[in-house]
Amino acid sequence: MIGIVVLVVVGLALLFPVVMLRLAKRKLAQLERAKATIARHEARLAEERQAANTITPADHGLLLGSELVPFGEPGPEETNALAAAKAGDWRPVAAHLAADGTPDVRWRRLYGPADLAAEDDAWLRAWRAERPQDPTAALLHANALIGLAWNIRSSARASEVTREQFEGFRRVLLEADEACAKAAELAPDDPNPWAARIGVAMGHNWSNDRFRELWAELTARDPHHWGAHNRALQYWCAKWHGSHELMHAFIDEAIAAAPPGSLLAPIKLEAYWEQFARDGEKLSAWQRPEVGAALDAALADLAAADPDHIRITYTRGWLAYALTRAGRMTEALEQYQALGRFIPPPFTNFNDPRQSFIALRIDAVQGAVEAAR
Repeated sequence: MIGIVVLVVVGLALLFPVVMLRLAKRKLAQLERAKATIARHEARLAEERQAANTITPADHGLLLGSELVPFGEPGPEETNALAAAKAGDWRPVAAHLAADGTPDVRWRRLYGPADLAAEDDAWLRAWRAERPQDPTAALLHANALIGLAWNIRSSARASEVTREQFEGFRRVLLEADEACAKAAELAPDDPNPWAARIGVAMGHNWSNDRFRELWAELTARDPHHWGAHNRALQYWCAKWHGSHELMHAFIDEAIAAAPPGSLLAPIKLEAYWEQFARDGEKLSAWQRPEVGAALDAALADLAAADPDHIRITYTRGWLAYALTRAGRMTEALEQYQALGRFIPPPFTNFNDPRQSFIALRIDAVQGAVEAAR
């Protein structure tokens, strides 16, 4: 009898691992099936989310994301002129900059050549040597020095800029200030040497009173110079030498004095961007009544503007962004449609401009479709 019990106990002891192994395998299989079910469910939810956040651009008068390009790329004439300058021939750039246009148009043409000269100015030095009294070459020289100074400083925070960088930055800015004065002497009626000096004022921490003296000289020559107003907004914002109050007072005064179609009104939207970013505001801040009033003013300014105004794309970019954030999706969609293939500011301020642009564009389309139902 005892032997039988012993055999049973031994048998059970031998069977126990086998039974437990089978149970473990069964539980593992159940767990794997549960995981697979969850994975299928999550995949289905992801597909639903993707479908909900995807549009067919052509159905809404929009281009594919792959066809979009950053705004500000040089046109054929400028591209050819810059290529010639790189090869040592400054004359095509001189002709490009000498073409007729408003002071703001001529100011915008300086961007590419000034960037190139900040990297390599051999062609510009040859130009100045041959035509030392050429006011355009003098202005370009001033802008190139300002660009070089800011390149030396870099876009890093002040705490991350080395002493050597700061010393080089200030030294080159002093040269740039002298170059601005020379350019103003050669073209006393041109506001652009004074517009260039804004970069010097910011870098050398000019007082508000001294900056106002500069501004008086500039606006006496061109009271509604768009590029100068846009750059001066940065001087007056809280992160530089002003405050929210000073910044808004500056742009409000400019808008009030400007004629319809000046496109100064949309710069107010950039002022709100600066304010909200500085204060860490939630995106719902764009739905405030004062922002709505600024949007209405910007839309009216756009409606009155010359369709060929050089700042149209900038205007539409800020309107598209702010209208989307404000929940005015139908109006926002109109701006995305009008932008065509361009990705303008403020989208270019994001780490991934294309994706940021596309994501907000989708929001606008879906909101506009919902509003139309």
